[in-house]
Amino acid sequence: MNTSRAAARSADFREEALRIGGERVMRERLIEVANPYTRKIVGTVPKAGIDDVRRAFTVARAYRCTLTRYERARIMQQAATLLRARLEEASNLITAESGLCKKDSVYEIGRVCDVLNFAANETLKDDGQAFWCDLTPHGKKRRVFTQRDPLLGVISAITPFNHPMNQVAHKVAPSIATGNRMVLKPSEKTPLSAYLLADVLYEAGLPHEMLQVLNGDPAEIADELITNPHVDLITFTGGVAVGKYIASKAGYRRQVLELGGNDPLIVMEDADLDEASTLAVQGSYKNSGQRCTAVKRMLVHEGVADRFVELLTEKTRAWRYGDPADPKVDMGTVIDEAAAMQFEQRVSEAVTQGARLMVGNVRDGALYSPTVIDRVRPEMTVVREETFGPVSPVLRFANIDEAIAMSNGTAFGLSSAVCTNRLDYITRFVAELHVGSVNVREVPGYRLELTPFGGIKDSGLGYKEGVQEAIKSFTNIKTFSLPW
Repeated sequence: MNTSRAAARSADFREEALRIGGERVMRERLIEVANPYTRKIVGTVPKAGIDDVRRAFTVARAYRCTLTRYERARIMQQAATLLRARLEEASNLITAESGLCKKDSVYEIGRVCDVLNFAANETLKDDGQAFWCDLTPHGKKRRVFTQRDPLLGVISAITPFNHPMNQVAHKVAPSIATGNRMVLKPSEKTPLSAYLLADVLYEAGLPHEMLQVLNGDPAEIADELITNPHVDLITFTGGVAVGKYIASKAGYRRQVLELGGNDPLIVMEDADLDEASTLAVQGSYKNSGQRCTAVKRMLVHEGVADRFVELLTEKTRAWRYGDPADPKVDMGTVIDEAAAMQFEQRVSEAVTQGARLMVGNVRDGALYSPTVIDRVRPEMTVVREETFGPVSPVLRFANIDEAIAMSNGTAFGLSSAVCTNRLDYITRFVAELHVGSVNVREVPGYRLELTPFGGIKDSGLGYKEGVQEAIKSFTNIKTFSLPW
């Protein structure tokens, strides 16, 4: 598959490797990216070492952005236009390297364009405040003003595989909006989409020093990405273990850590069960269930649980899965065979412990079927841990107190969804669920690319992403006063 300039870079690198040491050196210095469905090589990217990472940070640290707000906004608007024009190429690339179906990859490109346009709009806004100083007997005839400045150092960004371009956009666009410089390491499982987005931004006029993309073996370069002396801020989206490792190593640096989720869909006795079951399948199986905000647990009132499970099972059977490149398919593969094997094992374990398999738990390599299990208990691994795939476990509760306790009874606190029409229930859920978001009659992951997003507990430190919040994290507030 042609990956535009990203592929050209890899081809150039291949020729250089052959010149300096032959096929063995070439293989050692390239990362091969395989299609999870066909298992064929999609492309390659250069494999950076520590010296490459250090050089990237040095280049970024030495650069100072001189682009006006208008110019930065225009670059992102133009990049969105260029990306839309390359929709088919870009979505094919996402599908090929991640196994996400075409419906999901096309949708992802639309989200990336939203991120770029929202960030462009925020770039043009006045980000300062003004305060009168004669508000107390001790005040003076002065005014205090604030403005947001770029960080003095460099932003180090690390992104995961599950939204291979949109996760990147959520780091890169706010960095451009604020005039920062970023060194980005996308997942080594899905790096090609990040290179394509970078190419589009460069074509739109972004100076290369403001965004450098590299990849390598995490065991070799991860510590340098965290501890390099030029790093002012680390923004990371990924697993809890890695996030906590970053926190332990980063030291006196700002950190924005977006980690895992174990998000519930809570179905009360008054819920519209047809609507709730539709939200359940969409929330569980979109993006192959590989979203931190996917429905990971379905907490259902015992009075309506049997009917809900019937509808959920029926709609799951109708969810088409298979070849991700087939535009008619609703779900492709998960990221690799190892992940699919984990889901299969967890579901099988739950069944041996008393859960009831309604449909699914069929695996073929990285292809794993949409799966429903009923009569799940909170202590089962499939719901105690984050199961990052297309599994719909149903747990039953007797009343709202039990639902809230069950929802809060995990280490995670990212998002949630509530299906009810009762305002007294809604107000209690909003007040008492220990999560970053509560969506009423929607999937847990519903948001705009502009709005605040993030979690607490093992889902994050409480700092939010989303374009507006990321801009706050990526800047320093400078205060100055004048006689008035």
